[in-house]
Amino acid sequence: MRPKHTFRGVVIHESQPRFAGITRPGAAPKTAASGPARVRVGREVSGRGGKGVSVISGLPLDAAALEDLATRLKKLCGAGGAVREGVIEIQGDHRDRLVGELCKLGYDAKRSGG
Repeated sequence: MRPKHTFRGVVIHESQPRFAGITRPGAAPKTAASGPARVRVGREVSGRGGKGVSVISGLPLDAAALEDLATRLKKLCGAGGAVREGVIEIQGDHRDRLVGELCKLGYDAKRSGG
């Protein structure tokens, strides 16, 4: 059986899976996370008109659990916030309070940034 040629001259062999082992150059293949999650609590001001927010990233939770945790943390800080793209944002600089609460909940949270 002859190999199938594509429009760019790439040869596809029928015995090989079509996208097996294709990665970006210089990128390591993704593996399952081993060990505890790296929860980071930082502060960002970019794109917010100079207003700072505390950003919590690295939580191994689904969307519903992130919403519940965000609600609890917003009540703790007495501030507003949102969940965007798997990251919890709390208005204002509440990093120390958030790290303390996340440690109480059993997460290995660390303060990041300056």
